[in-house]
Amino acid sequence: IKNRMKMRAFLVACLALFCILGVCQGGNLRKKFYKLTCSQAEDIVRTKVQEHVSARPELPAKLIRLHFHDCFVRGCDGSVLLDSTASNTAEKDSIPNLSLSGFDVIDDIKAALEEKCPGTVSCADILALAARDAVSVQFNKPMWEVLTGRRDGRVSISGEALANLPAPFFNITQLRQSFESKKLTVHDLVVLSGAHTIGVGHCNLFSNRLFNFTGKGDQDPSLNPTYATLLKTKCQSLSDTTTTVEMDPDSSSTFDNDYYSILLQNKGLFQSDAALLTAKVSRNIVNELTKQDKFFTEFGQSMKRMGAIEVLTGSDGEIRTKCSVVNS
Repeated sequence: IKNRMKMRAFLVACLALFCILGVCQGGNLRKKFYKLTCSQAEDIVRTKVQEHVSARPELPAKLIRLHFHDCFVRGCDGSVLLDSTASNTAEKDSIPNLSLSGFDVIDDIKAALEEKCPGTVSCADILALAARDAVSVQFNKPMWEVLTGRRDGRVSISGEALANLPAPFFNITQLRQSFESKKLTVHDLVVLSGAHTIGVGHCNLFSNRLFNFTGKGDQDPSLNPTYATLLKTKCQSLSDTTTTVEMDPDSSSTFDNDYYSILLQNKGLFQSDAALLTAKVSRNIVNELTKQDKFFTEFGQSMKRMGAIEVLTGSDGEIRTKCSVVNS
């Protein structure tokens, strides 16, 4: 027994050493990573997020999108938060990211954490926690577990956002390939698409479905005709880049599973939403997620998997002092 205990202790020590050296990729995230180094870290994030969301109810959708757009490019390393420089155009200035917002909220949280625990909490972790906490305000309890221990990347390249982010006009094959490239399943794809239950979409990202679906001035036949008529009263041209429409009609500020019921009525706003009904496997998952408890459980699990994409841990990356610039 003594020998077994010694061997176990030796293996634990080896694993810890590997992780310190940054060898543990993804698996090195853990609960309450900051317990000893900044015990109030998660409370500070939660309090700040609650303050901001009470003043700006649109924030949950914006922060969850910010986290998603971060994780799909270079992994969840806070690279989407970096500003462009004289010699480099960063992710946030790439076309798919021009409508992102919530950067000011992350900066505010970071400033509070730097005051309390300088150089300790990564911007990547702040983003993961803030996305969860913003959605959770509505429920007055954490809606999923966020493991922490991410470190911040030092590289942010505009072209990588274009190459890695799934587009709103993708078909089911393209969507599956995009998610599989991040080691996420078709199940994760359908579950994470449920984030479209909150927030808005810009007209120019779906108006081809209303006015010029195949290039012949036609309407997408898979779109509910009554819904299409309503959308045409809001988006009146293909070039409208300023008007926005609720992604979940009449319920766009409530995080729930309405998205799936709306999808089954052929009222998914984007082609990428409607695409989920075009394959049997994804359509079956849509049907399962019409049960609210099922959706909440699965969403938490998929967010946890997404939050671990290609993370930097151990001695990789850095802990940025300011989220918009790398440390000098």
